[in-house]
Amino acid sequence: MDISALKSGTDLRGIALGENNVLTDEAVEAAVGAFAYFLKEKTGKGGMLKIALGRDSRLSGERIALAAENALKKAGCEVFAAGLCSTPSMFMMTVFEETDCDGSVMITASHHPSDRNGLKFFTKSGGIDSGDLDRIIAYAAEGKAAVGSACKVNRKDYMALYCDFLVSKARSLSGREYPLENMKITVDAGGGAGGFFAERVLAPLGADTSPSQYLQPDGNFSGHVPNPESAAAMKFLTDGVVRSGSDLGIIFDADVDRAAIADASGREINRNRLIALVSAILLEEKSGGTIVTDSVTSAGLGKFITEHGGVHRRFKRGYRNVINEALRLQALGRDVPAAIETSGHAALKENYFLDDGAYLSLRLALKAAMMKEEGKNLTDLISDLEEPAESAEIRLAIKTDDFRPVSAQILAQLESVCCELEKSGRCFLHKDSAEGVRADMKFANGFFLARTSVHDPVAVINIESNEFGGVKKIAGFLYAFFGQFSVLDCASLEAAANNI
Repeated sequence: MDISALKSGTDLRGIALGENNVLTDEAVEAAVGAFAYFLKEKTGKGGMLKIALGRDSRLSGERIALAAENALKKAGCEVFAAGLCSTPSMFMMTVFEETDCDGSVMITASHHPSDRNGLKFFTKSGGIDSGDLDRIIAYAAEGKAAVGSACKVNRKDYMALYCDFLVSKARSLSGREYPLENMKITVDAGGGAGGFFAERVLAPLGADTSPSQYLQPDGNFSGHVPNPESAAAMKFLTDGVVRSGSDLGIIFDADVDRAAIADASGREINRNRLIALVSAILLEEKSGGTIVTDSVTSAGLGKFITEHGGVHRRFKRGYRNVINEALRLQALGRDVPAAIETSGHAALKENYFLDDGAYLSLRLALKAAMMKEEGKNLTDLISDLEEPAESAEIRLAIKTDDFRPVSAQILAQLESVCCELEKSGRCFLHKDSAEGVRADMKFANGFFLARTSVHDPVAVINIESNEFGGVKKIAGFLYAFFGQFSVLDCASLEAAANNI
């Protein structure tokens, strides 16, 4: 069965409810069976594979979990059925001695709408990369699946292992039984899988989590979308923090591999601010490390990391790309304490380079508690972060199925235009940009990054300026260029150029 249309970065994703359902039982069984075949090949294991299986709160999750379990039973696996859980906990099932799984499957579509779902695959080395997923897709297309004559299914509260791990880690790092006893913390799970964090991690550490909201699993996400990048979702969090007088607010995406926070004043700490905060904490603990980020980070963040004793490595968008670059640099002998994407994916070296929103939030909560005792605020750590006067993200739909080569050709032409402008001193082209075209536009005191989306047929443009009106100037320049191409829907760029 060909499931290549479901590929989204390093995951499989698609509509999973209603008449347009593409994540059918047949597709799930083919993909999971092929993953077991891939894992058998990778491990060389002759006996029964041990594979964990979990899901987030989406309505389609139970159906997909049943189909995945059927595939694993046909493959002769020992299945560790965790039910509702977080994505990071599924990787940790390969780490915990009690389970020692060879791999795991997480059923989630992250921050995407409630009618979507997907499959994430892990080995003991971490999440699979794009090349691994291509092999799994090819095996599924060829009908290859692991086959076994015996199987075993274990059903248990495996999240208890993960929660105990986090609680023990917090006590070890702080040297205290109740390091959060003077903290009031609002957790917003958005109806996703993150409700456990308030009740089973923060509360046992002494925190007052009574103001928390949307902790109950809600597969419709009827309260708000669980997405730390959503302005509307962040507003729910900041309002909750201010209303309750909390010391800290924490928000997760549906499967808890991403997070953002709000300080006691209700100030959002996500994107560049979140990366700066994590960098400040890690570089304070050990100077000289390299912080790997995605491509859309601001100029001010690079300066911040350098001034705090670190090295900034700006790389490609996509959490797996950022993590793989960190691993590459580590292998070359560089100290890389973290790989962080502006979306809220934060993978710390001390935690297996696993992008884990719960672990990240716990680290930040412990630091916030320490600073509160000193009469300080967590955001004091990023008071010197230079932020732009204006910023915008503009997305241009690419109206062709063959969008990647088309987008690449257009971006190559844009790079040529910028090279000519550079000769006259109007712009500075970043030659070390890991993806797309990034250029400082001197006439607008800012920069733009134009790239192709990791997942969708979209050209994404990020613009920042240190002066009011600068975004409009840069958008005008870009509209004059991109507006030439009928294959692009430039309406949003035109609106930005006209300040509509």
